[in-house]
Amino acid sequence: MAKPKFYDLNISTIRQVTSDSIEISFEIPKKLKPIFDFLPGQYLTLRSKIKGEDVRRSYSICSPVGSETLSVGVKRIAGGTFSGFVNDLQCGDILQVMSPQGRFTAPIGGQHNYLLLAAGSGVTPIKSIAQSVLEGEQNSTITLCYANRNTESVMFRQDLDDLKDRYITRFLMTHLMDEEAQDVSLFNGRMDAEKLNTMTTRGLIAPLNYDAIYICGPQPMIEVTTDALLALGVSPDRIKFELFTPSSPLPIAGAADVVSETAGALVEVVLDGARRNFKMLSGQMLLDAATQSGLELPYSCANGMCATCRCKLVSGNGVMAQNFSLEEWEMDKGFV
Repeated sequence: MAKPKFYDLNISTIRQVTSDSIEISFEIPKKLKPIFDFLPGQYLTLRSKIKGEDVRRSYSICSPVGSETLSVGVKRIAGGTFSGFVNDLQCGDILQVMSPQGRFTAPIGGQHNYLLLAAGSGVTPIKSIAQSVLEGEQNSTITLCYANRNTESVMFRQDLDDLKDRYITRFLMTHLMDEEAQDVSLFNGRMDAEKLNTMTTRGLIAPLNYDAIYICGPQPMIEVTTDALLALGVSPDRIKFELFTPSSPLPIAGAADVVSETAGALVEVVLDGARRNFKMLSGQMLLDAATQSGLELPYSCANGMCATCRCKLVSGNGVMAQNFSLEEWEMDKGFV
């Protein structure tokens, strides 16, 4: 297991995107630029001490590849420890930032035709993918369907409109509003199976013709749209999704092994070539046991979504309590 590292980065600009969301841009020192090179769709993990507690959260990069700035979008969540803290930061403040991670990525180079489905703050990695592809691939096309409550809640509205104006023949964008009436009734309401089926029937989208379909938003929206696309005949390997937060806590994934059921089991971890041993109790999470023993493993969401803490189980058995990121082939090879 190789350990991603945190670096102190200076906040260069903070831009209000909506009434409850901001864009934070970081100044990247020249010597760190290779470390912070990223693929469109990846995220940064931000870390800080908040009331004496080590708190870290992942936020998707919203700037395009090749940009002079490295930016993330942050939406304030009611009662959110880190999002509330971040929204009170100022230019010149310093945050610990992990090098870019994530596999919800789009390759740049060649010619592609992508469908992007986003809801709410799920547009942050989608914006990076759309802009990076349009700017980096002269013959590629993007279709974006973006769902929100109303116009005021649309993150990066002006940026997306500008992108549409710049690439008018290669960028098709449709807004869906749940709480605001649209001129076209089809675009009223949430993004669901019926909506996708109707848009397909009317020729607004062509799910079978895209090289890949990228989805980012709340878990129910991802599940509904994925099922709808599969029902339309889209191959599973062409559907990519990024989940920010699960809708229910710790569902049992029922696949690979992680947590030993033996009380007082001894765990050996190999990290950056060094071996460390510690004990963990029955039902305890590996990450929690490692942290309590003083071992700092790489992690971000602590919910089985981002794969920052991915490791390989060499021997032993147990239960992986939650998984939203590992694919079948990874679990078959013992990754957890």
